Amino acid sequence: MKTIDNIPTSKIQRASKLVQTGAKVGVNYLKYYGSKLVNGEEEAKQQLNKDNAEDIYNGLKQLKGSALKVAQMLSMEKGILPQAYVEQFSLSQFSVPPLSAPLVKKTFKNYFGKYPSELFDKFNLNAVSGASIGQVHLAEKDGNKYAVKIQYPGVAESISTDLALVKPIAIKMFNIRGKDSDKYFKEVENKLVEETNYILEVEQSQAIVDACKHIKNLKFPNYYKEFSSDRIITMDWMDGIHLSEFTSTNTDQKKANELGQALWDFYMYQMHIIKKVHADPHPGNFLVSKDTNLIVLDFGCMKQVPEEFYKPYFELAKKESISDPVFFEKKLYELEILREDDSPEELAFFKDMFHEMLSLFTQPFHTKEFDFSDETFFGKITELGTKYAKNTELRNMNGNRGSKHFIYINRTFFGLYNLMHDLKAKNIKINNFEQYKDVF
Repeated sequence: MKTIDNIPTSKIQRASKLVQTGAKVGVNYLKYYGSKLVNGEEEAKQQLNKDNAEDIYNGLKQLKGSALKVAQMLSMEKGILPQAYVEQFSLSQFSVPPLSAPLVKKTFKNYFGKYPSELFDKFNLNAVSGASIGQVHLAEKDGNKYAVKIQYPGVAESISTDLALVKPIAIKMFNIRGKDSDKYFKEVENKLVEETNYILEVEQSQAIVDACKHIKNLKFPNYYKEFSSDRIITMDWMDGIHLSEFTSTNTDQKKANELGQALWDFYMYQMHIIKKVHADPHPGNFLVSKDTNLIVLDFGCMKQVPEEFYKPYFELAKKESISDPVFFEKKLYELEILREDDSPEELAFFKDMFHEMLSLFTQPFHTKEFDFSDETFFGKITELGTKYAKNTELRNMNGNRGSKHFIYINRTFFGLYNLMHDLKAKNIKINNFEQYKDVF
């Protein structure tokens, strides 16, 4: 893969890159209007989405950092974006051009005060993987193998600037209006700032390892503070294949069920017992070992689940709550889904919309066991997402609703459901995590 010798770090450089990307999108629209006359609306629209997704992704991957992280987050929203965007943005989970070897040496020295060769016996300057905020290298010392994650230069300093540039796109995409809409962007900004603090990530990582190491079929790396800094993390090198590679080749249902149960127990234990959850559940953060254990990586994005959100959120997951109109409406207000300034039309629309969504999305919690390979269930989720993405009535209403905590909690559940479905995990015991609760 082609490497990068520099990353735009100044506000002007990064804004210029996005302006260039915007110009390419403008050209794509000109081509679209011409193609529509010749090839028809549907074919022209598909080509427009493909061209725009490719140009936007190519612009973001050169910037790296928060702009690319937002693309990664959006790649999981399969019901919101056209498929071309989902496919292109999902590359940000695995296929991001790494830093060149000279830039790696320079960046490492800037962050740690020493070159990699001064710290390790061996250090491969070619990255083994790269993502939105950092890239990973293989190192050896005293016969032990380590994974060393190096943060891209300028990422931490450019978060506010990047989000300011991305904000108008997000506001338009999600129809966010109202004076208090900044709470959503602040939530994302705060989380991204945390993700660039590698000292915090090492602490969070070790805390999760200590809290969850007793869960069956789960493995974690150990983390090493003496070889880490605020922009470098050193952990055990873990042998395994990416979860997406496993799911694309696996034919053993028993293995799929074991991994699915481990994944589900891991998330339910965090959500219900620890009340702090790994909020970045995409395939790039999970490996499968030879002995069919699930290896969990990257705890930079952790979301605290406050009690005032946790209680009504999971009360609405109960079938009897959804069936009780008065109770249901009360919880929608508690979760800020319904607003005091809503019009009668908005109140009626959003009550019906969330009743339909929750009746479907909470189905796994209404049974003792659930089949996540069920194509009908996931087909309905996709249909529902498409239905509201195309709803013209919804576009005319204020999209600024829901607690700020929804951003990362919903992201967690959407990601978890998708991973469970990719595994084709069956007979998953929904409350199996309860056997571990006395350990915490």
